[in-house]
Amino acid sequence: MSARETSAPIITGEDGLGRCWWAESGNAELRRYHDEEWGVPVHNDRLLFEHICLEGFQAGLSWSTVLNKRPAFRRHFHDFDISRVARLGSRDIDRMMGDAAIIRNRAKIEAAIGNAVITRDLVATQPGALDELIWSFAPKRRARRLRTRSEVPAVTPEAEALSKELRKRGFRFVGPTTMYALMQSAGVVDDHIAGCMRSTNGR
Repeated sequence: MSARETSAPIITGEDGLGRCWWAESGNAELRRYHDEEWGVPVHNDRLLFEHICLEGFQAGLSWSTVLNKRPAFRRHFHDFDISRVARLGSRDIDRMMGDAAIIRNRAKIEAAIGNAVITRDLVATQPGALDELIWSFAPKRRARRLRTRSEVPAVTPEAEALSKELRKRGFRFVGPTTMYALMQSAGVVDDHIAGCMRSTNGR
């Protein structure tokens, strides 16, 4: 593949469909994730909690690494059941630290459990509260025609505000860049490049 092709924002796969460049890396699971999950609006506390956890684990690593380890994460975190994760203790952490199938970072594991405690309390009397909180930071609807890789932001004022609010509530590993990645993955924004088979921003 030429340098020009690797820098192209849209790459046409062997199926003839154009996709965002990062989905055509040769990783079948990454392509499936792009086609079926990335950018699909999520309005579910448990699923959004999973997004917060996985985006936190991804910090400093590739997303394909997280996707490959997601089945093991789901096993250890009981399919990201908020109440069950909130009850995990030191023995559970030690068990996870001994399993190479996940990302063995004690600080991130402890943060996920702590974030579960905060989320459990948040949704205890108001189911849907995490959904409402995250989506309250959605940018105002506006025409966006992302045509180049450089136009896809790494962070936005809305992501910075969401990060600030979550950190104020005690959440950890929720920095602005991580929260913008969450907004992209959970469909709070649509950052599929125009011409991508999934784009709604300028076909």
